[in-house]
Amino acid sequence: MNRLCAASDIEEGKSKGLDVEGQRLFAVRKDGAVHVYENRCPHRGIPLEWLPDQFLDSSGSLIQCSTHGALFLIESGECVAGPCAGQSLRVLPVVERDGIIWLQNE
Repeated sequence: MNRLCAASDIEEGKSKGLDVEGQRLFAVRKDGAVHVYENRCPHRGIPLEWLPDQFLDSSGSLIQCSTHGALFLIESGECVAGPCAGQSLRVLPVVERDGIIWLQNE
């Protein structure tokens, strides 16, 4: 397992960009659970954020691609609106233990 960050680094309703061994990822905490995805839009393969750690829409309820406005469900990464509707972000398995968020080996 690889250490991603301290659990306290990802507040409820917030997102955070991460870099693990050159791989760009991001995490979102919703309803206490942490969801981690590869930071890559399935439409163009580009990073999602418009500013550092800004991965959510204005309501904070969906992940949003800054380039074409695609919207993704936080819980699953499924695109529900935009040019990649029906596709999904790549989910990365994590575990939160002892105040640390760990990336599990795939």
